Amino acid sequence: MLYLYRVFGERLVLMWNKSMPLYKEVANKIKEDINSSKLVDGDMIPSETKLSKMYQVSRVTIRHAIKLLIDENLLYRVHGSGTYIKKEKIEYDILNMESFTAEMIEKNTDFYNEILEFSYTLPTSYVKKILGLADDEKIFFVKRLRYVNEEPSLLEESHIPAKLFPELSVDIMKQSLYEHIQNKGYQVTKRHGELEPIMPDSDLTQLFQLDQNVPVLLMKHHSELDEEIMFEYTKIYFHPNKYTLKLNYSK
Repeated sequence: MLYLYRVFGERLVLMWNKSMPLYKEVANKIKEDINSSKLVDGDMIPSETKLSKMYQVSRVTIRHAIKLLIDENLLYRVHGSGTYIKKEKIEYDILNMESFTAEMIEKNTDFYNEILEFSYTLPTSYVKKILGLADDEKIFFVKRLRYVNEEPSLLEESHIPAKLFPELSVDIMKQSLYEHIQNKGYQVTKRHGELEPIMPDSDLTQLFQLDQNVPVLLMKHHSELDEEIMFEYTKIYFHPNKYTLKLNYSK
């Protein structure tokens, strides 16, 4: 709890806008502190008494501000325990073959891709076997950090046969690989994958801005086009505080 108090206690002098009800402005300040911090779903915020001292307002004002944030679904109360943060996570359907870009557009969510590495290279023996490549066939290796609402949320490492898409470029990968494939007349028909929890290395911890060494979910998958053409082998690392995985199945 000391960490939470320190985060919420950074603002020592507050200037309130008299044109807005005080409890609403306090609610906005609390919301700003939550969004700018690294607090996650389930973290407890300080008590009303401590918040009253931090924001230099009465407990009644704090109580109204908290109620407003509960109504906005940002906080929730547990009777006899305290008030907790409720940050909505992105749901990822592991059976859905829709692209990340199409998914974000459908959710009306802001996003963009940062290309960390783009290279034309020989694959490892494992990737060569997965993709069914000859000894001298090269691939494009692309490492993309995907941002959702300005926050790093996914890391992808993709291996794509160069002979299938020799025109592949950084600009294409900044947009949507799957959309590019569809524009060329192909359809993604199958995906084979597996999920496993891993402990992130220092690079992944830094990219995801994680405070501590918490497990990260890794999905490895290889996908096929029409006529069983293997076109990618990809590893996806999910930010533990931004994503929740779901499975929709109907018979």
